[in-house]
Amino acid sequence: MAWLALQDEGYEVSLVEGRVAVRRPTGRQLKTLPKALRDHPEVDRLRRLAEWLDRHEAACAARVDGWMVSSLPVPTALLARVWRDEAWRGALRDLAVVGDDDPDEVGFLRDATDAGELKVVNLDGETVRLSPRTVTLPHPVLLPDLDDVREFAADLDITQRVEQIHRATWTRPEDVKASATEVRDYAGGKFPSRFSLAARATGLGYRVSGGYATSRVRDGGRTVEAAVWIGEPYWEDESETGALSWHDEEGRAVRLGEVGPVAWSEGMRMAAALYAGRKIEEGGNA
Repeated sequence: MAWLALQDEGYEVSLVEGRVAVRRPTGRQLKTLPKALRDHPEVDRLRRLAEWLDRHEAACAARVDGWMVSSLPVPTALLARVWRDEAWRGALRDLAVVGDDDPDEVGFLRDATDAGELKVVNLDGETVRLSPRTVTLPHPVLLPDLDDVREFAADLDITQRVEQIHRATWTRPEDVKASATEVRDYAGGKFPSRFSLAARATGLGYRVSGGYATSRVRDGGRTVEAAVWIGEPYWEDESETGALSWHDEEGRAVRLGEVGPVAWSEGMRMAAALYAGRKIEEGGNA
């Protein structure tokens, strides 16, 4: 961003790495904002712009994360349109993508042109151009040979703004009781209060509704909601994580044998993340 001269003050201001910066006309940048500029209208305008850019960046990342978690088809033309925006580009760059014309070909997204063409690095290390009508940003549990993909990404020093290939995944055990409706692997994690447990859930990006922390996932063409019991809403004393379950759009419990791979992985990921913040008692594990 260009530097803006404050003629009456003898300074220049700009946004540098998302924060208000100030320098002398000679080009020497100051470490701190002079007191005389703290309430200056142009400085305030830049602060508000920086806050908007932060919100925009977070919103772009959240939208891309939603596409990835649900493996939704995204029009290539849309990617090309938003690519010029730095926030969108940062969220999308280096994500693994699969074109609708060749679902077995996985590549890491490096560029999207105005003509609707994608440049990706495939798993042979070659940069190729693709022009599918839509692409998906597959959830890692759906990627074949995920360990090989992760190893290849490490060789390329790939860093993803939206967690995808290194996202923690869980696979439904073969010996799970198919007719059961609850998983208690991460139940019993104690917290000082129900408020602290709910705060952890919202801090991790999950929704708190009633007595549950929830995560909605589109899996295999249907939407299900994973839910972990966190205690009655107005309970003020010590609370603990409860069972994990899944529910369909009508609120009916889904049998474990009918929970899809993405919904299972994301539900377990939520339960594990909540449990990880539990109060560890001295000499114990919970």
